[in-house]
Amino acid sequence: MTLKTEKIAGIIQKEVSEIIQFQLKDPKIGFITITDVVVSGDLSIAKVYVSFLGQKAREAAGMKALERSKGFIRSELAKRMTIRKVPSLVFLIDDSLEKGNKIENIIKELHK
Repeated sequence: MTLKTEKIAGIIQKEVSEIIQFQLKDPKIGFITITDVVVSGDLSIAKVYVSFLGQKAREAAGMKALERSKGFIRSELAKRMTIRKVPSLVFLIDDSLEKGNKIENIIKELHK
């Protein structure tokens, strides 16, 4: 990624996190963490990686709530950013923590 896309990704991560935390009233979202944002080179798409605290059922309900709220989040993001066109948001589940825990457990088993 270029410096510009990295900077925009950082701003999007911060702003989307604040919008979800303070302005969304949907209780189905629950505790959510924006772990990463990857912006395409032409700034048309922003992949927002999220992680939910809790069970898989809560994760599915949270993703549905995020999909329903995508338009609101994008419009609020447009109010906060100074770029001409705000990227379309694509929410994806970040499972890197689970993969890391799995690898850690495998390493522990090897040391036994």
